[in-house]
Amino acid sequence: MVPPAFRLTPASPDALAFVGLLAVLLDLVLVALLLGVAVARWAPAEDLPWTPLRLDQPVGMATGMKFARAAADPRQCRVVLATGGVRVVEEPDRDAGDCATRDTVRLPGQLLSPASPVMTCPQALAYAFWTRHAVQPAALAELGEPIARIDHYGTYACRNVYGRATGRRSEHAFANALDVAAFRTESGRRVSVLNDFRDTGAEGRFLRQVRDGACPWFRAVLSPDYNAAHRDHLHLDRGRFGACR
Repeated sequence: MVPPAFRLTPASPDALAFVGLLAVLLDLVLVALLLGVAVARWAPAEDLPWTPLRLDQPVGMATGMKFARAAADPRQCRVVLATGGVRVVEEPDRDAGDCATRDTVRLPGQLLSPASPVMTCPQALAYAFWTRHAVQPAALAELGEPIARIDHYGTYACRNVYGRATGRRSEHAFANALDVAAFRTESGRRVSVLNDFRDTGAEGRFLRQVRDGACPWFRAVLSPDYNAAHRDHLHLDRGRFGACR
């Protein structure tokens, strides 16, 4: 006869259920760890949110998340540009009342004409990703050659939206916008928003593709499809309000 002190008490149903649940959870954790190792080993870097954002990588599942983080971090913004081969020249902050600028740079040698306009680092980052991942691929596909120059109407102007006497300040008042008027290819072919946006051929397709291709990088992308005030340019900004038209 087994002494009372050594008799095993049957486990309660609740205890058995808890042990079973714990075993399932441990199995799930093990599977998750193995899956994480496999993903880290074989998934492309652009699909992994913990890898650095790089301008020279294809756009992947995690690119948008990493881009947003870099755009919000002045130091990281500059690191991504530098590792992508984009030289920046620091621009001092400008104290101009409600048209003050902060976190601004210039981009020499980045196709822009007039050259090296002042813009915020997030705007410069968006411009770099747009030209690399949208403008040049669309130019090769539709025009058969790369873009050598991008004509623009400026980035900084202390004014209200649409130049009105009253109302909210334009993103141009903070050097946080770029108005693109035309693109010139390596052979000298000029494709302008004013003359070619409605074209049914290659020039029009190119312009509409670069407009659509700007939307992942800029918050507001306004074209002739938006209103008559944008009939001759693409407005691209990193402001508070989102639009893609």
